[in-house]
Amino acid sequence: MVPDATALMLARIQFAFTVGFHIIFPAFSIGLAAYLAVLEGLWLKTGRNVYLHLFKYWIKIFALVFGMGVVSGLVMAYEFGTNWSLFSQKAGAITGPLLGYEVLTAFFLEAGFLGIMLFGLGRVGKGLHFLATCLVSIGTLISMTWILASNSWMQTPAGYSIDPKTGHFLPKSWFEVIFNPSFPYRLVHMGMAAFICVAFVVGATAAFHMLRDRKNGKPVTEPVRVMFSMALWMAAIAAPFQLLAGDMHGLNTLKYQPAKIAAMEGDWESEGPASEILFGIPNMKTERTDYAIKIPYAGSLILTHSLNGKVPGLKDYPRDQRPPSPILFFSFRIMVGLGGLMILLGLWSLFLRFRGQLYNNKALQWATLLMAPSGFIALLCGWVTTEVGRQPYTVYGLLRTSDSVSPVMLPSMIFSMTAFVIVYFFVFGAGMLILFRMLSHQPSSHEKGADPENPIQNSHAKGATQLAQDLSGKRS
Repeated sequence: MVPDATALMLARIQFAFTVGFHIIFPAFSIGLAAYLAVLEGLWLKTGRNVYLHLFKYWIKIFALVFGMGVVSGLVMAYEFGTNWSLFSQKAGAITGPLLGYEVLTAFFLEAGFLGIMLFGLGRVGKGLHFLATCLVSIGTLISMTWILASNSWMQTPAGYSIDPKTGHFLPKSWFEVIFNPSFPYRLVHMGMAAFICVAFVVGATAAFHMLRDRKNGKPVTEPVRVMFSMALWMAAIAAPFQLLAGDMHGLNTLKYQPAKIAAMEGDWESEGPASEILFGIPNMKTERTDYAIKIPYAGSLILTHSLNGKVPGLKDYPRDQRPPSPILFFSFRIMVGLGGLMILLGLWSLFLRFRGQLYNNKALQWATLLMAPSGFIALLCGWVTTEVGRQPYTVYGLLRTSDSVSPVMLPSMIFSMTAFVIVYFFVFGAGMLILFRMLSHQPSSHEKGADPENPIQNSHAKGATQLAQDLSGKRS
């Protein structure tokens, strides 16, 4: 039983929906875990309680986001078996162990120390609690590493052989499988994206409270000021660095996936020197980009770092091997455009910081608030560019998507897709409402949580001690 084209498209849309929804939460968890480790480290080093108050504030949000990430990730594991069983059969000998390594290393590390991180403050020593926070943060980074190793291998496969009888991919060199040509660039790019996402959420949260306090005639509290300052420091440093990482990733993609680059740029003819198309509408039928606005030589300069460098065109490849250019063209430009705005905001904050006006500029606060979702939007557009640009393959150049899907029919796909949308809307919609409600409350010196200076009073021993005192009083 072979699924028709509509069933195949629904299977792709369903996976895009679930992975697109899921990736937001791990990115949030990765960046927020690192932020929590920094906050606790600064508190231990400086003794300033403002860092402790911020730690207590954001750790509750981390717990919620981490939980939603785990739940949304479980769905995709089942989809590999239900919708993409042929892919699992053919590539499972490589992708399966990589995902298994994630469980054995990252998941066990996170699970082992998450409880101490969430509930151990004031119940264990400060050093042990800080170690637990750091290990949870490291665990999120290790998890990202294994996932990207698997996904990068699908983009730039290496270190494998193909069984001539079954067509299954078999590992020859695990070192080459893991450290495939695109892995280092994608790892850095994704890690920086996670940090940037959290930086703009933290900054926007601070900006919201600053604007609300000024509207109500209240002074801005110290936790909000510190939060705002730290977020904009990260934006000013990480956003330009991300531009450099993206440029290196682009050079790597040009080398190993030139058709993806051609589709991203909307280029149909190979050119050298090549122009950069700022805007246009790629047309897959007429094989041209309509209404193109071009900058001469810029395409070669950006993609090859040479004014005369040759840039590939989509006509170099058969029609059935071309990625859908319109999707890549616009998703890539949205990502780059938002990245440019992030860099400008970071530079603006530096200018105001050195003039002593960082906390007094209302326009900066509004801009930071409006940029709250920018990191996640750019992240999603980047993943669309990456994954759609790999089409029509699941394993680039070797295994087509149409040969990877399970033999499921259209009614089954419609039912499961509808169920996913409904369940996600209610479950994760409720989770997001809770998240926004938590963020609407301002961090303060009275933030709820265990007091690390009085560990005994924070344990269950407090209740037992009080009960013993009450009984002694009654007897006397």
